[in-house]
Amino acid sequence: MRAARRSAPGRRRAACGLALVAAIAAAAALAPVLSPAPPLRQDLAAALRGPSHEHPLGTDALGRDVLARLVHGARLSLAVGAAATAAALAMGVVLGATAGAAGGLLDEAIARATDVFLAFPGLLLAIALAAVLGPSARNVAIALAVMGWPVYARLVRAEVRGAASRDDARAAEALGASRVRIAVRHLLPKALPALAVQAAFGVSGAIVAEASLSFLGLGAPPPTPSWGAMLAEGRALLVVAPHLAVAPAAAIGITVLGVQLLGDGLAAWAGRPALR
Repeated sequence: MRAARRSAPGRRRAACGLALVAAIAAAAALAPVLSPAPPLRQDLAAALRGPSHEHPLGTDALGRDVLARLVHGARLSLAVGAAATAAALAMGVVLGATAGAAGGLLDEAIARATDVFLAFPGLLLAIALAAVLGPSARNVAIALAVMGWPVYARLVRAEVRGAASRDDARAAEALGASRVRIAVRHLLPKALPALAVQAAFGVSGAIVAEASLSFLGLGAPPPTPSWGAMLAEGRALLVVAPHLAVAPAAAIGITVLGVQLLGDGLAAWAGRPALR
């Protein structure tokens, strides 16, 4: 009964977060339907107009509809955030499980490599990689994945090492099961709740990082709609046309809030904090 009371706030946070994320994802999926005009169509005669019936969120300096670019930009931000998190999660799970299950010199080598990556400021490392690889959404996802895998590796390594002393893992080892089978069947499942929580926070961090890189000109090249690029364009016209910066900033904030609420709800359900 007490556990049910404690988990109720977590369920509410998870439900609110899931609703926000689902709304953003639905807007991205229905972008062609929700767009009042094509996101790349220019109309210089209608440049820098405020919100109106024809353009609910106004137009930018080239007369492009801000709402159209916003919902199409959601596709890029969500895709990069999900792809970067999935790649970082995959690398972290493989390396962390290998280190935790193998032990010895291999464990020490992977642990030291993780420490080296964690020693660098994450965003600065992503900026350096994105600058070397060139501006594109794919390269941003690669840079963010390289930046994010050490957190998952460290988490999985700790979970696997802790679960290795459990009775089921010892029994499987006594019956002759290989280390790979023990890791996959008995050790990794114990880490799934913590991984789910961390992945939720990882997606929100990746969305903010993608917007930051696009703001600096290292994201998808123009004229591809991107929340970070829209924010950079709106900064120069903040006094004349504040809607240009308010719209993408609100989209980033609402999306990150939804993912964070979902992560908090999962953390409360799993009964453990995430390694933010």
